[in-house]
Amino acid sequence: MPTAPPSQPSFSAGRRWKIGFDVAVRTALVLAVVVMVNYLGARFYGRFYLSSQTRVQLAPQTLDILKSLTNRVEVTLYYDKQDEYYPTIVALLNEYRSANPRFLVKTVDYERDPGEAQKIKERYNLNAPKDKNLIIFECPPAKSSDGVGPHKVANGESLIQTTLEQVPNPKDREYRRKPVAFLGEQMFTSMLLAITTAKPFKAYYLQGHGEPSLSDTDETGYLKFGAILAQNYIAVTNLELTGDSGIPMDCNLLIIAGPRVELPETELQKIDQYLAQGGRLLVLFNYYSIKRPTGLEPILARWGVNVGFDWVQDSKKTVSGRDLVVSSFSQHPAVNPLTGSGMYLILPRPVEAVGWKNPPPNAPEVSELAFASPAATLANAPGEPPRAYPLMVAVEQKPVAGVGNNRGSTRILVVGDSFAFGNTSIKSLDNSDFIGYAVNWLLDRTTLLKGIGPRPVTEFRLLMTRTQQREVRWVLLGALPGAVLLFGCLVWLVRRK
Repeated sequence: MPTAPPSQPSFSAGRRWKIGFDVAVRTALVLAVVVMVNYLGARFYGRFYLSSQTRVQLAPQTLDILKSLTNRVEVTLYYDKQDEYYPTIVALLNEYRSANPRFLVKTVDYERDPGEAQKIKERYNLNAPKDKNLIIFECPPAKSSDGVGPHKVANGESLIQTTLEQVPNPKDREYRRKPVAFLGEQMFTSMLLAITTAKPFKAYYLQGHGEPSLSDTDETGYLKFGAILAQNYIAVTNLELTGDSGIPMDCNLLIIAGPRVELPETELQKIDQYLAQGGRLLVLFNYYSIKRPTGLEPILARWGVNVGFDWVQDSKKTVSGRDLVVSSFSQHPAVNPLTGSGMYLILPRPVEAVGWKNPPPNAPEVSELAFASPAATLANAPGEPPRAYPLMVAVEQKPVAGVGNNRGSTRILVVGDSFAFGNTSIKSLDNSDFIGYAVNWLLDRTTLLKGIGPRPVTEFRLLMTRTQQREVRWVLLGALPGAVLLFGCLVWLVRRK
């Protein structure tokens, strides 16, 4: 009986190699096209996001600073990668890196890479037990130097704003810290500005006349006010104009917040001279100086500002009757970012431009910035008709040609309320943002006038009591695996038959 010929392979070895090579080449071409499209899209057409949770858009202020960045900046995430906020921080820093290739980011996981972690600890002198989950910004020195360049260190916990929330528990009252806002961009841009600016701006805060202290932590203290100045990279120092000392020449901004007594004539002369030399001044008045003038009012009147000796009430824009919600703003760089939002003022005094019939030569430019509603009235002048009283004014006087000026152009911003910027009230509406806009306009930092706000945290969380958690645990660990096992046994029994 003849034997069947041995089976031949469907393809020869050479043909199989040819097919394999063709598949490899086609795969490489597809990958190359994907990479090129991704590069061109990111380089020339912008980026797209698959969901709102991965979408991170930097503020115009941050983008302006990144565009002007010429130094190399290295960011080290000394972080546990398993931390729940680590992906959010990395996503934000990647946006910085996308905006400028000189912005470099690396991660050192101190839990899983102890060798690299020890190098970071030695480089930045991190010895405290709390030195964990840190973001380190550094502008490295020249390549020939092994030293540490200008740097700033932020703790990851400071990036998350939280509030207490009650956890459902039928037996005991239990709370947890719920995240409500992510402050990463505010912090990172401030750190970037700090390490890349050769010389910080310096502000002097006048003391000795009942002003709130920058170190006070109570409701009316100005601790958070000082923190906003620090976020805008402004070094602030207390100032007392006693004796022969005048306003220092390195004063870029003088702040007078809520004095309650009259300033001595010698101090008023020093402030007047400072403004005449091109100084920058932020003045915040309040209710207490209505009956006890500070002496600043006549000086400001010569600059075109009239501070009223009354306070404005507005039945249509009030919460308690003694406060006022401001939502009407003029077109001015110091308040343009507030359009569509609002401020919360307490017992605000009217502050308006002087109505000069014959303005003096080279008169300063005076702009009213914020207004009450047309229904507003003065508390102590019921006979006055209602109108939209102005509540803050900005003044600018550019140097006169041929006249020497030691400090540049004079800028003044006057607000009829200082209570609104205490530790409690400054968190209301956009009060804190306004301080940032005001000081940056006074210092002529136009790139910082667009503002960076906190990003709200959207949390998807299933809240259950402990009993419900126990029931779900039994379902997941017992009922579901048991059902699968039972079903498998039934199938085995059926197949045996």
